[in-house]
Amino acid sequence: MNQNMNYSHAISPRKPNNFHSYNMLGFYHKFSQLRSDYWARLKEQLTRINSGKLSPLEYRVARRSIFATMTLLNNIEEYSAFPSKKDFSYLWSLLRKKDFENLSSAVHLIERALVNDAYHHKAVDLGQPATLNSHSTGQVFQHNDNSGQEDTRPYFEVLVVDAFHSSEDEEQIRATFLDLRHEDDKYIYNIVTVRSFEDALIAVLINRNIQSCIIRYGFDIRSKNHYDIFEHFSLNLSETELHKLSQTQLSIMLGEKIKHIRPEIDLFLVTADRVEETASLDADNFRRSFYREPGNIEHHGSILAGIHERYQTPFFTALKEYARKPTGVFHAMPLSRGKSINYSRWTKDFSNFYGKNIFLAETSATSGGLDSLLQPRGPIKHAQQLAARAFGAQETYFVTNGTSTANKIVVQTLVKPGDVVLIDRDCHKSHHYGMVMMGAQVSYLDSYPLNEFSIYGAVPLATIKRKLLEYKQAGRLHEVKLLILTNCTFDGIVYNVQQVMEECLAIKPDLIFIWDEAWFAFAAFNPSYRTRSAMYAAKQLQEKYSSASYQTEYQQFVAKQQAHDGEPSIDSLVAQKLLPDPAKVRLRVYATQSTHKTLTSMRQGSMIHIHDQDFRKKARGAFNEAYMTHTTTSPNYQILASLDVGRRQVELEGYELVHKQLETAFNLREQISASPLLSKYFRVLKNKDLIPEQYRVSGVESFYDPKTGWSRMEEAWQQDEFVLDPSRVTLHIGHAGIDGDTFKNTYLMNKYGIQINKTSRNTVLFMTNIGTSRSSVTFLLEVLVKLARQIKRNIEGFDSAEQLLHQRCVHSLTHEHPPLPDFSCFHPCFKTKHQHSPDGDIRRAFFMSYEEDNCEYLRFDNQDLQNAIAAGRQVVSAHFVTPYPPGFPVLVPGQVVSKDILDFLLKLDVTEIHGYQPELGIKVFKDDLLINDEKLVNHEELTG
Repeated sequence: MNQNMNYSHAISPRKPNNFHSYNMLGFYHKFSQLRSDYWARLKEQLTRINSGKLSPLEYRVARRSIFATMTLLNNIEEYSAFPSKKDFSYLWSLLRKKDFENLSSAVHLIERALVNDAYHHKAVDLGQPATLNSHSTGQVFQHNDNSGQEDTRPYFEVLVVDAFHSSEDEEQIRATFLDLRHEDDKYIYNIVTVRSFEDALIAVLINRNIQSCIIRYGFDIRSKNHYDIFEHFSLNLSETELHKLSQTQLSIMLGEKIKHIRPEIDLFLVTADRVEETASLDADNFRRSFYREPGNIEHHGSILAGIHERYQTPFFTALKEYARKPTGVFHAMPLSRGKSINYSRWTKDFSNFYGKNIFLAETSATSGGLDSLLQPRGPIKHAQQLAARAFGAQETYFVTNGTSTANKIVVQTLVKPGDVVLIDRDCHKSHHYGMVMMGAQVSYLDSYPLNEFSIYGAVPLATIKRKLLEYKQAGRLHEVKLLILTNCTFDGIVYNVQQVMEECLAIKPDLIFIWDEAWFAFAAFNPSYRTRSAMYAAKQLQEKYSSASYQTEYQQFVAKQQAHDGEPSIDSLVAQKLLPDPAKVRLRVYATQSTHKTLTSMRQGSMIHIHDQDFRKKARGAFNEAYMTHTTTSPNYQILASLDVGRRQVELEGYELVHKQLETAFNLREQISASPLLSKYFRVLKNKDLIPEQYRVSGVESFYDPKTGWSRMEEAWQQDEFVLDPSRVTLHIGHAGIDGDTFKNTYLMNKYGIQINKTSRNTVLFMTNIGTSRSSVTFLLEVLVKLARQIKRNIEGFDSAEQLLHQRCVHSLTHEHPPLPDFSCFHPCFKTKHQHSPDGDIRRAFFMSYEEDNCEYLRFDNQDLQNAIAAGRQVVSAHFVTPYPPGFPVLVPGQVVSKDILDFLLKLDVTEIHGYQPELGIKVFKDDLLINDEKLVNHEELTG
């Protein structure tokens, strides 16, 4: 452990004569790291006191340190099954006896069992430190036959909330459940007990092993500890109001809170009230209700059934069964079941590399229990239904050729030629090509620019509202079909999804939303992230608009609007919060996700999630046709199986994995910022760098503070228009004097094998994911330190001329920022009507460019393009032109090349510009074609 690491900001005393009270937000975000590090710290303290080399004063100080660390760990471990409360009683008894040798052995055993999860599979006897053996002290499950064999069944923990009056009561309930377990059970669990409403919330927040929760009767409301986190996961009721609730009502409220934090947890209600009456209450969050009665056999069976329901992988299971069957292959795949390579003399290396199972599962058959992706009726359909449950969607569909295809499927479903589509200009290219494909009238939306970093942010809500209101004023709002936005962006800018949809629906109640969540599939499995995901926001809004409280709120809003004389201006409507009419609103929301980018799936595994109130009436037929159009008739079964298994994983451990992802990102950010050497050349960009102040009403400039830790993330995520995803670490490298592309390729990838996706002119982006480990972060930090030292040595060795060149390069990267251009406009020739409207027909321009006689090329290097614009010519692009980095199209077919766009292209110091051929230039439409657009009219007639 890093001896200089100071976590006092994360766990700090606030009240005297109390064990410890925590800055719970910092603690919650880094729980597993802090837990691991404090056990390691205790182990080191005990090693030191056992060394025999301490003076009497040092010995007393060491004893106090051990007591403080154990006190802190005792509070942490209250919410875990291992080490149990009984284990801690044993540790305290050794401390009281000053038996530091046995205490050290027991702590070594606990720390090792926590690191390698050995307590999941073997009973741990703290009195036998030499091995993790099967001789149990009663706190951890052991085999009934005492064979000592390791148990490899999936492990989880069950939270029991009850009014325990003593430790003996807690041990009794634990023993009751543990006695019910049997070696024939498919899964193994242990018990965590808490005595209050608030402690139950803490437990599900910090203990990622909890998969089931039994809420019994008579528990307390408040925790004996005092945690800041209740400001963010509060009860929203006064003490007086809480005491007016019956015990069953309080239990139901606790269930609602737990489901908000961890929707995957199975809840069971045990009530002392009449169970028949309880069943009639609003207890939808509970799998089952029980009346208090002796024995827990029904509870045990229900717990295992709930886990098994999530553990199922219908398609993967069917594929495994198929691979075991003897078959005769008489269809179109020689590779099926490995036939074409098993006996080949020339492909053994291929077979050995991948192994036999991948080929046994290869087939083009849709029989034998494997189902058809195009018309699923069996395991694929079941797998998709389970995915819909996991991600909170009404419908979910698997896609085996990436989110580019998922985007095209959804666009084809919803857009007809001539429909107006509002779209984020710096979105993925598949959306732009989808507009070409469907012949939409495209109205581009500009994101706020971050010129200093050559990065676009996201589209402000005010921009979207103004555009919609302008269409309404022009009498064209009925033509506007949908809005397409990217959430979160490649650089980690996250929208307030619910706010965007609500205010847009206030202007156009039937507006359809497509949220490109290619980089955001993991959001469904974290309580803060989830609130800004498309499916969650759609469900929340639908429930909100059907409530009586919203009806009242809306009537008050209407009355306030009517109190003002005259029609409100666009500016006034943009400035105020708008509410939609609940009688008119239709929630129609689609999300496309690259499962393979942020969760477990093979490459190109993606999903389409749908929450559409009118899907059956208005979209299902079109969706099926679009799905048929773009989905191969020979889908990769390995991709489908990985999507199935990836869904199982996130339903059972997604909460834990996403938290670990955030922990590694937090650690990376802290270490770079805290290092004098690294911070001299590299700077981690914070909220205030990537999100302008006007979009941060919380005032939060950074989620991290050296004194308070990671303590204000929830505050920003609840209030701000845009927030930063901290799992994406954007590093500004301008002071190193190296541009992003060179830093990526020459240093990170070629020299050290560190792979990254994105750079800008002076930044590189490091993305953590659920597979990122602390070792990976350590390796990256080691590489950055080596690079910083190399840069320092190079600078110190420069002669005067080299010093001057380096200073110029640093100045260019840190001060000379080419302004990011806004979308200019479409040429009038590519507006079929409404010449003063911002939208244009890029399909018409795209296909016009196929005819070479319509186009010419203008180059940068010989001033052709510059001279044409200077002479007043409206130069119109015939292609998409996309510099990389930053990777967004600065020109689309039919768009006028403005001076700002030209200046941006001239100042870019990148060699890769898609759509630009240096030997030819940019492909543009001939001027005489645009002046005399007869050919355009004829082409329009030919193409309909």
